[in-house]
Amino acid sequence: MTHPLRDKAAVSGIGETAYARGTPKNALALQLEASLAAIEDAGLHPRDIDGVIPYFPGGGIAEDLVANLGLPDLKLSVFVPMGGASCVAAMQTAVMAVATGVCNHVLLSVGRTGYSGARVSTRLQQFPQFALAAEFEAPIGMFAPAQLYAQGARRHMTLYGTTARHFAEIAVVTREHAMLNGNVVMNKPLSVEEHHASRMISDPFRLFDCSLESDGGAAIIISAADRARDLKKPLVTVMGVAEGHPESPASIAQRPDLLEFGLAKAAPRAYAMAGVGPQDMDLAEIYDCFTFTVINQLELLGFCKKGEGGPFIMDGRIRVGGALPINTHGGLLSQAHVVGLNHVVELTRQLRREAGKAQVKDAELGLVTGYGDMGDGSIAILRRAA
Repeated sequence: MTHPLRDKAAVSGIGETAYARGTPKNALALQLEASLAAIEDAGLHPRDIDGVIPYFPGGGIAEDLVANLGLPDLKLSVFVPMGGASCVAAMQTAVMAVATGVCNHVLLSVGRTGYSGARVSTRLQQFPQFALAAEFEAPIGMFAPAQLYAQGARRHMTLYGTTARHFAEIAVVTREHAMLNGNVVMNKPLSVEEHHASRMISDPFRLFDCSLESDGGAAIIISAADRARDLKKPLVTVMGVAEGHPESPASIAQRPDLLEFGLAKAAPRAYAMAGVGPQDMDLAEIYDCFTFTVINQLELLGFCKKGEGGPFIMDGRIRVGGALPINTHGGLLSQAHVVGLNHVVELTRQLRREAGKAQVKDAELGLVTGYGDMGDGSIAILRRAA
């Protein structure tokens, strides 16, 4: 039977600010700018927005959006606290809201001053789910994400022979894609040699294995599909969407398997909802907080067998023009870090055929993932329906 949520919602509007390292604007201002751009892109008015899911901490909460955008009748406000998995997981909530008639148009928005504002170790302390890490990880000197997630990368290398050259392929190809996109922080070529020569951050992660700290905002609007069909952009529907949480979700040190992300649970649910599989995807926008997490997610998504992610990405496979283009906008590694909502913006742009030099030819179907906290995962499968 067809899943009751399949194709009942659409990404009707997308918006971004300029991405930079250094801004006089605060996170709320960036969030509002991106939100207004998404509303305009959809051909809507702020009064049409009746649901909001803002990313927090950083940016504004529902009351800020009501006051600054002039939302007259807000029917839903939600906070999804899953770190980098939040934005794609929030799509599931928004899809349920519009598919059941609770809302017509739900705004998901991020404003982030990761470069100009507080550094990541400070921001993490604002999430209650990191309290357990303070008990188990922090006493042995593990505070920052690079330290926390390096364990899994080293484990993958030890078990499967994954190498720094494989990590470099993700970084180099992502940079190539960023250079096709005018709105990026990193716009200079990156070579494998430069990757290998960059300073060590937390073994085995070098500088270019790590996502950017940057400033910017992004927003999308999830609308009921029947309403989105009458708006001004090509219809891009949500075929499948899901979230998942790993065992011991608040502490990597207490987890039986360092490589088992929540995506392992979410991906089968999303595929089942959509009625498709990894072999059907024309492209994938994979949450790239670190190069290794891309490789591991490709395995969990079923694009290759466990342990084969390193060889899978080589020989041009993940470039635009390859068998599975990945992170065609530059991702968190080279475009900007807005908690992955820019990945959703890019996938939507690709399926509308609006991606310019980075356009994947005849793109019809793609997926986007989120990865956050200690391994939470989320996935959405989108298709061009018009």
